[in-house]
Formats: sequence, C-alpha cells, structure tokens
Amino acid sequence: MKAKKALLVVDMQNDFCPGGALGVPQGDKIIPKINRYIKFFSKRKLPIFATRDWHPPRTKHFKDFGGAWPVHCIRNTRGALFHPKLKLPKNAILLYKGIDAKKDGYSAFEAQDSSGMAFPRILGLLGIKELFICGLATDYCVKFSGLEAIKQGFKVKILLDAIQGVNLKPDDSEKAINELVRKGAKKITLKNMR
Repeated sequence: MKAKKALLVVDMQNDFCPGGALGVPQGDKIIPKINRYIKFFSKRKLPIFATRDWHPPRTKHFKDFGGAWPVHCIRNTRGALFHPKLKLPKNAILLYKGIDAKKDGYSAFEAQDSSGMAFPRILGLLGIKELFICGLATDYCVKFSGLEAIKQGFKVKILLDAIQGVNLKPDDSEKAINELVRKGAKKITLKNMR
C-alpha cells in the first residue's frame, strides 16, 4: 500500500470540550479546523485515525484511585463520545486508549483498534511513515503521542491551528510544542499543507 502519511485526531471527546468533566478551555474551537484537515486527508485517500480515552470506571488515572484527574471518558458514556461537530469519515480508524486501569494512557501508541490490534502495528501494515497530529490536549495526549511517534521513528507534523492545551501552568502548551520541535517534530498549519 502506497499511503505514507496519516492524520491523527487526538481525543476530540465530549468530556474534553467545554462543559465536559475535564473540559479544555476553548477545546471545541479547533473542531472546524480539524474538519478541514479531515477533508484534506479524505480527498487524498490517506488514513485518518481518531483516538479516544476509553477508561474503565476504576483506574489509577483518576483522583479517587490515586491519579491526577477527575473522572472522565468512562467507556460507553456520553462523555467518552466524540464531539457531535467532529466530522469523522466512516472509514476513520478508531483507537481506544486508557483502557488499562494501571496506566494513564496519554499516548496514542498505547491505543488499539476495536479488534485489539495495537496502533504501531496498524501503522506498519499501512506503511505509514509520517503522522500529522491535531486535537486535545497539546500539553498531554498530543505531546505524548508526538514524542512516542518520534521515538519510534515516524516523522511528525504538529498542526498548530488545530490543537488546544489544558495549561495547568500558563506556558504548558508552549513548552510541549517546544519539546516536540526540539525532538524533531515540525510545526505546520492548514495553509502550508500541499
């Protein structure tokens, strides 16, 4: 298969958007841009992946069980669904992460599809060499997915106009982007896409 590039849409779920259990401020504002990237990749028949947190009710990820976060994105709940304005095509490959109660599951590289196949294996089978990453949140799942992709030898493009951060500290997103760039990621926006 010829496909070398793919779009990775990270965690565009109800619980991570304003009004959700762990809403990223203005997290829904990037959806129109993400939809334009989806259209761009669909038109070129390139693969589109979409991760979603899919936590069990009890996980060390949640404050109640020793983690850092309030309860969010419990599998099969409304909060774990993709935001209704996100226009994923029918052939998008859905990836589930955070399913292991002993791990945080920040990175898409810990995710698997509905059949249980690991994300890195799917990338290998499709011959993907380059990932274009957008979604939520810049300073957590976008960052960890990008860093792991670089570590595993993929080229990474961070879609600057289609990411949004939590920013527990005001410059967390900026630091995340700088770290990704330092490790080899490239920053890009829709108008630079060819």
